[in-house]
Amino acid sequence: MLAAALAAHPVGAAAPFDVPPPPDADRPLVAWMPGTVQCDGAVVSPVTMRRPLTRLGWSGSMPQIASLAVSFDIDQAGRPLSIRRVSPEFRPLSEDVLPSLAASRFPAGDARAGCRIIYTHRMTAMTETPVEDLVSYSLYRPDGALPWSGWNRIFAMNGNCADRPLPPPLVQVYPDFQKIPATPGSRDWSMVTYDQDARGRTRNVRTLYSTGNAALDAASVKAMRASRHSGGARAGCVYPYWRAPMRLVAPPSPDTMSLRPTTSNCDASDDTYATQPRLTYPEAYSKRSIEGWAIVAFDVAPWGELGNLRVLASQPSEDFGQQALQVLRSARKAPSQAGRVGCVDKVVFRMGPTDEEASAL
Repeated sequence: MLAAALAAHPVGAAAPFDVPPPPDADRPLVAWMPGTVQCDGAVVSPVTMRRPLTRLGWSGSMPQIASLAVSFDIDQAGRPLSIRRVSPEFRPLSEDVLPSLAASRFPAGDARAGCRIIYTHRMTAMTETPVEDLVSYSLYRPDGALPWSGWNRIFAMNGNCADRPLPPPLVQVYPDFQKIPATPGSRDWSMVTYDQDARGRTRNVRTLYSTGNAALDAASVKAMRASRHSGGARAGCVYPYWRAPMRLVAPPSPDTMSLRPTTSNCDASDDTYATQPRLTYPEAYSKRSIEGWAIVAFDVAPWGELGNLRVLASQPSEDFGQQALQVLRSARKAPSQAGRVGCVDKVVFRMGPTDEEASAL
């Protein structure tokens, strides 16, 4: 079994504004919208369906993006497992589709197999995109800063707080994020709006948009009321806080040797590598604090190079298997007089014991 360290996201923070200098090119927002879930021909309604993160498209015309079909099973607890893409062709800006489904939940009860969902992409101009999507994008910014046309929607143009230069805070108070309940596999955020008087004291603080975490909303309002700002009297200011996702632990994994090929001539006790693998966590799942594992089989050439790598099993999605293949391709075994076939190893991707650590094992 393999291990590596990875920096994870902090527990929570106030998200700094990453606003671009005007003018900037307007760009569309792309959102992958989940469709109806069917299992064995019957419609299954989710308890919670997490939407993939909103992405920023390209300026000018964008190519039509085909829909993305995904298959999966549901265990007795209502958790999606064995998630994989039915559509083999690459879909741009779709990296969070499978992780978002892994963070979703269905009614507990009987396990279901052969479930299917189709995601279609929605592309909208900044002037038409729901403001909540603009706020959500501004906290992650995977494709660069949100254009000013999007920030104008967030500020709602109902005050002068967006006038440049943007005033820096004098005293910035933060919530105690450790005491705020987190959501498994999904970041919560709360954007507050407020005015400030000539002395920089905040007034009329209230929640403007949020993901619905009541504890985070209340703590964010309280923190902003205690903050102080420069820039004199202003109105219509906004400020976002976010809480990191709760760790979503990996499903149970089978014994590695139970999947060992019958033709294997590998020493089952040999888990050493002459060249250690480069262990990296799949980024889209790290953002959601989702754990997983994969069991991989491979052969070893006499000079120690690994080949014929294939995934025997992975959970909760095929992405962990693909990442495990990348991990093992960077490794080398010790040379031997004869090659070995049917070797197996497990790569376990695990977040750290706190919200500030993560690892791949």
